[in-house]
Amino acid sequence: METLSTNRAHGGTQGVYRHASTATHTPMTFSVFVPEGEGPFPVLWYLSGLTCTHANVTDKGEYRAACAEAGIIFIAPDTSPRGEGVADDDAYDFGQGAGFYVDATQAPFAAHYQMRTYIEDELPSLIAQNFPADMTRQGITGHSMGGHGALTIGLRNPDRFKSVSAFAPICHPSQVPWGEKALGGYLGDDRQAWRDYDAVALIEDMTDDRRARVPSFLVDQGADDNFLAKQLAPEALATACADAGIDLRLRMQDGYDHSYYFISTFMADHIRWHAAKFHAV
Repeated sequence: METLSTNRAHGGTQGVYRHASTATHTPMTFSVFVPEGEGPFPVLWYLSGLTCTHANVTDKGEYRAACAEAGIIFIAPDTSPRGEGVADDDAYDFGQGAGFYVDATQAPFAAHYQMRTYIEDELPSLIAQNFPADMTRQGITGHSMGGHGALTIGLRNPDRFKSVSAFAPICHPSQVPWGEKALGGYLGDDRQAWRDYDAVALIEDMTDDRRARVPSFLVDQGADDNFLAKQLAPEALATACADAGIDLRLRMQDGYDHSYYFISTFMADHIRWHAAKFHAV
């Protein structure tokens, strides 16, 4: 693991790091904020949205003060593999910067786009080896495409993630244009294979025993988000959670859009919500 930069912030350390990924077969860059103290500290993962890198939330997310106060490590991975020889697309919503947190099965993307394995397995192992992280207390959050990633990864790994939240997530990707394009391109035409990457479908498909292990979600959604009606489908998530007995706290925030002005406004609320879950463990 290579250290690209470190900066003092709120008594802790904000670092940016790079390593050679065995999952994506590319260099991968990520950022980590570690609060002051010896730890071990609980871990909050943040998955970013379309076109983003680790840098968007690191620069604009306004999470460090709340993480320092709560004693939480904050990790921001990249959104896709990158570099020469990595398949890409001219559109902003597919290819590099738009990995959708899936393990691709379709050529040419399968060679590098293994973001599910990277986020669920490889990067957590690297974090555990190199940072004072309490891996028994992990939460996950994210924005838009990253909110989709947070919900689906949390649902698939309820024993690992003690808390799951999201900002303006793509809740039902198999039924909206962003998701249909990405899931079809990365996974092929078999829509049954898409269900493992769709929060609403995962909730519908889970047994009662597994549902009980994912007790609650916190979701903030800007009421003035220009992607709300066509791409995000929070109403489908609300219906699925109600049917499954999952406590969904869905907050429609008047006047807010899809930007980091929205995310940064409610970031501290999410961190405090996760902290309460960590301390309840």
